[in-house]
Amino acid sequence: MKKMFRLFLLITILNSSGCAYQPNLVQGNLLDEDNIDQIEVNMTKNQVLFLLGTPMINDPFHANRWDYVYFVKIGRNNASFKRWISIFFDDDKVATITKDKQLKSNL
Repeated sequence: MKKMFRLFLLITILNSSGCAYQPNLVQGNLLDEDNIDQIEVNMTKNQVLFLLGTPMINDPFHANRWDYVYFVKIGRNNASFKRWISIFFDDDKVATITKDKQLKSNL
């Protein structure tokens, strides 16, 4: 009886060790559609900072380009959500805005 109990306990412990929790992964700047729509050509860098916050990628070799990325991965499954926008400046004013065409989600 003791051997059966020990065997059962060992099997239970081994099975439980494979059930590791994996939290949701959230990275980047939360990009609100309303704020993105307010970005216009000829806005200053300070106005963009006010609307979107500090850029996630601020490349020292391309000081006139700010990149904002938002990525979410839900648990162990392949459900994810990605959003990005790149803003190019000329004389500290917005010259070009490049962003994803639509929300890329497979949640």
